[in-house]
Amino acid sequence: MSLVAANPRHRARRRRADAIFRYLCFGAAALGAAILVVFLAKIFLDGRARLSPEFLTSRLSQRPLKTGIWPAVVGSFYVMILTGLIAVPIGVAAAVYLEEFNTHRNRFTAFVQLNIANLAGVPSIVYGLLGLAVFVRWMALKQSVLAGAFTMALLILPMVIIVTQEALRAVPKSYREGSMALGSTQWQAIRYQVLPTALPGILTGVILALSRAIGETAPLIVVGAASYVSALPKKWDDHYTVLPIKIFDWSLEARHEFIDDAAAAILVLIVALLALNSVAIYLRSRARARIG
Repeated sequence: MSLVAANPRHRARRRRADAIFRYLCFGAAALGAAILVVFLAKIFLDGRARLSPEFLTSRLSQRPLKTGIWPAVVGSFYVMILTGLIAVPIGVAAAVYLEEFNTHRNRFTAFVQLNIANLAGVPSIVYGLLGLAVFVRWMALKQSVLAGAFTMALLILPMVIIVTQEALRAVPKSYREGSMALGSTQWQAIRYQVLPTALPGILTGVILALSRAIGETAPLIVVGAASYVSALPKKWDDHYTVLPIKIFDWSLEARHEFIDDAAAAILVLIVALLALNSVAIYLRSRARARIG
């Protein structure tokens, strides 16, 4: 009788515990969403008055009501493009070697994998200090677009490698075995079977990594990205500024008009990040439809 009586009480306690845990999780999610909504609403209310085509296309100015963000937009675009051109081929190639060609695991590969995972969690300021020591001073690139791109490429490289490896692991082994059984080489199997199948995951990871790079401030401040550059960068060795640095610079200004400029620039940056994420979703869907 005691066991029979205990079972309903035990089930009731489990149901109460499940309900409490469910409500706590819902409350945490609702709190995070509410904070995000309040944050976005405050930025929108502060920056909506400054949003205009002139704000996007005008040069930087010391007068808050006359300034624009076009040099920062162009600088962010150049840094992001160069970062992708540097980090993506190296990261994808490293992941293909570690996952496809290096089939015999040993201490060296285990050491490399462990350090790649550790580097993905290193604070971004550390990459800025490394970029300052290697690219700015040792390679004498100075405060140039290329120095910033190399630094940001180091920042996102571990992420690109890890994401590409996960995408390659998701491809069934039968794709490789079937292709090689029909007479293709290992590289041909990777090139024509494995990589196209893994492409949706790789594209998504790469674009999300670039989204992180476009929003970083600390590494670029360390390697010498200027807060005020009125001229547009035209060559890889020109001085430059980027949107996050301008937002940081304006947020420290005493005049309230600059705070409104910073809020408007944040809205532009958020739209750019949403556009990048939308491109990632579109490319992933298109690649999956092509494979299917």
